Amino acid sequence: MRTRFVAGIFFSLLLSAGSLAAQQASDTVAPEQATGITAAQRAEAKKFMVAAANPLAAEAGRKVLSEGGNAIDAMVAVQTVLGLVEPQSSGLGGGGFLVYYDAASGRLTTFDGRETAPMEATPKLFLDGQGQPLKFFNAVVGGRSVGTPGTVRLLHETHNRFGKAEWASLFDPAIKLASEGFEVSPRLATMVATEGDKLKAYDGTTKYFFDEAGAPLQAGTVLKNQPYADTLKSIASDGPDAFYKGPIAEAMVKTVREATGNPGVLSLEDLDTYRIKERQPVCATYRALDVCGMGPPSSGGVAIGQMLGILENFDVRALGPTNPESWRLIGDAQRLAFADRERYLGDTDFVPSPIKGLLGKDYLAGRAALLDGDKALTEDGAKAGEPEWDHALLFGDGEAIELPSTSHFVIVDAEGNVVSMTTTIENGFGSRLMTNGFLLNNELTDFSFKTHDAGVPVANRVEPGKRPRSSMSPTIVMKDRKPLLAIGSPGGSQIIGYVAQALIAYIDWQMPVEEIVAMPHLINRFGTYDLEAGTPAEGMAEPLKALGYEVKTGEMNSGLHAIEITAEGLVGSADPRREGVALGE
Repeated sequence: MRTRFVAGIFFSLLLSAGSLAAQQASDTVAPEQATGITAAQRAEAKKFMVAAANPLAAEAGRKVLSEGGNAIDAMVAVQTVLGLVEPQSSGLGGGGFLVYYDAASGRLTTFDGRETAPMEATPKLFLDGQGQPLKFFNAVVGGRSVGTPGTVRLLHETHNRFGKAEWASLFDPAIKLASEGFEVSPRLATMVATEGDKLKAYDGTTKYFFDEAGAPLQAGTVLKNQPYADTLKSIASDGPDAFYKGPIAEAMVKTVREATGNPGVLSLEDLDTYRIKERQPVCATYRALDVCGMGPPSSGGVAIGQMLGILENFDVRALGPTNPESWRLIGDAQRLAFADRERYLGDTDFVPSPIKGLLGKDYLAGRAALLDGDKALTEDGAKAGEPEWDHALLFGDGEAIELPSTSHFVIVDAEGNVVSMTTTIENGFGSRLMTNGFLLNNELTDFSFKTHDAGVPVANRVEPGKRPRSSMSPTIVMKDRKPLLAIGSPGGSQIIGYVAQALIAYIDWQMPVEEIVAMPHLINRFGTYDLEAGTPAEGMAEPLKALGYEVKTGEMNSGLHAIEITAEGLVGSADPRREGVALGE
């Protein structure tokens, strides 16, 4: 059995005396008092489980599984409910990445449902009249940022291959909730109130999220969305053609191209020709386990693989989670991975990426050697490396902003199939454009706003039909070719740190799933060490400064969801920073 700790209690020790007596004394501290984070709940089940960011979505998935559906069937139900009750994070107007283990074949694969740049998009899409990058929200709000949505095709095509239940039946939970109404959650109400004028930029979103007096939705309000129900009914009866052709498609194009002040270039042809892509998973061996995730256009699998490959050269387990030296190694490993990410990763259908070189054992050992000192890396020391290429091509560093939003869920069914899916419309509420009951994404702002760096092209620049780079990191950990853990998180570019930290806690520090999803966050992407405010992570500030880091505290709103597959059954948990649950039987 794995060692078990209470999340808040364990991390209340981050800078306390390291003696056994101090650890024992801390057992009287309530978890929420110790961390500022509500303790995550541990769910156990024998047959199946789903963990998602909203109880209504999790229950929809649980119901499908209890009625004999499989993980892919439950995925459709979970996603369509999330798009209704958590519209700020994901939905039909966005895209996602799926890592899937098929028990019958014993095969792990991934599916890319990432949005694409319209065919009329050019590398100058996010440059102003003087050739300078636009300010982020000037690019986001409106039609300019909208890419071709991929979620509906992702759901349908994977269901066609792997699903068991009748396609149309999987939409019933979301249709019922949309037609009869659901209670607005505190999180949704808070986000609407926080958005203010950006969400009021267009009539569709204003009418849906605010009352006639202009007041934002209140928690507990029963909200109906008949246009969303009608859209789901069309997709349920006619498949993806109901979404990518005809009136719904025409309404999307009209909404984007006629967006006042910031029109976009999405076309009917873009929608009609969109296809998902099955891709090989990116796997990295860490402590004799295979950690597998998405390859490009996601940077998640490669960056996490690089971090772990660097840390493989150090005994992080012996150092432990309360030792500043652990966080020096983890932080600088992440900085090195992010430097390579900015230089080398993009949509490999458009630009070659040295993935094999970036994950090469010798290359990562060389990168690990940079961490042999006892101080933080300097800015020069944390630059991109020179991995082995199977061809010659030079890229410059990009400039893309990924702000936290998105959602993640995991599902394990009675047959042993496993879904780990990260789903998004990018920034909270996406482009702020709404049509047919759903919000449209702003995924194109995940491209680099600048096209060249010192005269050298940027790998993640905008190009027609290209998929923007992402940090989404749906992950399945494998042991002896069998799934051991399914995990992932929302959170913009911090996703990589959230998931990597949870994996280190799980693999090296032998912590249970309810602790790894609730642990305080310490992340270093670009040199400044981000510490989660109101948690014991703040106690690391002075030791990290002594190591040479700049430190910043702030909200770090992850949404980790995890399910562990054990010999005794399933163990799952949902990140207490959000509203999710893990349910099973």
